[in-house]
Amino acid sequence: MPPSVNVKICGLTDSADVPAAILAGARYLGFVFFDKSPRNLALPDAAFMAGTVPEGICKVALTVDATDAFLDRMLAEVPIDMLQLHGKETPARVRGIKARYGLPVMKAIGVAGADDLAALDDYADVADQILVDAKPPKEAALPGGNGLSFDWRLIAGRRWPVPWMLAGGLTPDNVAEAIAMTGARQVDVSSGVESAPGVKDADRMAAFCAAALSQ
Repeated sequence: MPPSVNVKICGLTDSADVPAAILAGARYLGFVFFDKSPRNLALPDAAFMAGTVPEGICKVALTVDATDAFLDRMLAEVPIDMLQLHGKETPARVRGIKARYGLPVMKAIGVAGADDLAALDDYADVADQILVDAKPPKEAALPGGNGLSFDWRLIAGRRWPVPWMLAGGLTPDNVAEAIAMTGARQVDVSSGVESAPGVKDADRMAAFCAAALSQ
C-alpha cells in the first residue's frame, strides 16, 4: 500500500543527495534553477543528478519567473517530470507554460494571512498542483527556502480541486503537527533538512520522512 503522505525534498545540490532522499522515502525530488539561491544548480550538474533518479520518483524543476528561452534550454538538457513555478507567474503564464511544454505544473503561492487565500483558488483552476508556502518577507532575496512557516490554521480543512502540497518552515520536529493541523497529504521541505544553506543532511532527511510518513 502506498504511503498516505508524499514527501518532496527540494533543493538537492550534491549527487549523494539523490539516493539519500530516495532511501529516506521522498517521492518528489526538487532541483532549483534560480541564481540567487544557495541551492541553484548548473544545467550539467542537474542533468547528471536527475539522470540517476529511478522511475516512479518525480523530478521537479523549481524556477522563478523563468523565460521560455531558459525553460527550452533547461528541458532540453535535464530530464524533468514537473515544473514548479515559484515566482510571480500569472494564471495566464501558468496556462502558457503547460501548453508549451506538456508537463504538469505546480504553482507555489505564498501565504501570510487570510487575504492570500483567494490566490490559491485562482491558481487551482489552472495548475496541476499548488504548493501552499509561507510568503517571504518583503526584503527576502528568495521566494522560498527561507525556513519560515505561516499560521497553519488558515488552511485547516481547506481543499482544492487539484492536489496540494504544504511547505514553509517544515522540519523533522514540526511536520507531524503540520500534517495533523492542515490535513496535508503532501509536504515539501528544503532548509529544514540542511546542515547549512544548500547542504542537505541525510539524517535529517530520514528523520523528516519518518515523521511525515508516520501520519
